[in-house]
Amino acid sequence: MDVSFLGGPRPQRGVGVVAPFDFALDRELWRWTPADVSLHLTRTPYVPAEVSVDLARLVSEHATLREASRALVAVEPEVIAYACASGSFVDGHAGQRAVAAAIAAAARVPAVTTSGAMTEALRLLGARRVALVTPYTRSVTDALAAYLAEDGVQVTGRADLGLTRLIWRVPYRDVMDMARRAVGAERPDALFISCTNLPTYDAIPQLEAELRLPVLTANQVTMFAALRRIGAQAVGPYQALLDPAARAQWGGASEPV
Repeated sequence: MDVSFLGGPRPQRGVGVVAPFDFALDRELWRWTPADVSLHLTRTPYVPAEVSVDLARLVSEHATLREASRALVAVEPEVIAYACASGSFVDGHAGQRAVAAAIAAAARVPAVTTSGAMTEALRLLGARRVALVTPYTRSVTDALAAYLAEDGVQVTGRADLGLTRLIWRVPYRDVMDMARRAVGAERPDALFISCTNLPTYDAIPQLEAELRLPVLTANQVTMFAALRRIGAQAVGPYQALLDPAARAQWGGASEPV
């Protein structure tokens, strides 16, 4: 059968993603991805260790990330995202910049990291007081708080689960409960939910409606920043970061800057 009249397939733009070996939420990343963009994922090598500060440093070693990034070059991504929050905040802003630079040098395309994307999103929203939700142990959450403090961002409240494995199995109800505890009676400028292995997509608009503040999450900001680098828009209905009308009601910039 002649199908040449269909005129396809449509050209695709590529976003490369380097994720830790235990990343399990490929499908969630795709939900933020517009139809004319393809994601090309690769993972760092398996390490027999649980989530901790030490593991965050292991999965973000520059040699490991360079090798993973070079594995994506053949499919010609326009940008590469390092989809790991702890691996990009564990050594502060200098460490985050070094990680992005290592990936960019290896692949010869722009690179973003989850923590760099978080900073970008918070600045876009003008958020200087932030509540935190994480699935991590206290020591890993402390490292995130220190990363934020380095940029002058105050943590108004926090809630964590103390998990070291199987984070992708956490249900939305637990994420919602932690968010309520973290925000409490305070009025932060935004809530950030950390860890790219923590499911959040459907929880974001529900939490924003209930808490009356912008809700940012690790996978959301990662896709936002990566797609922004290629002039594309992440798909996230009723999410303040991605919806100019919703963003305006929280007092942030009406358009990306």
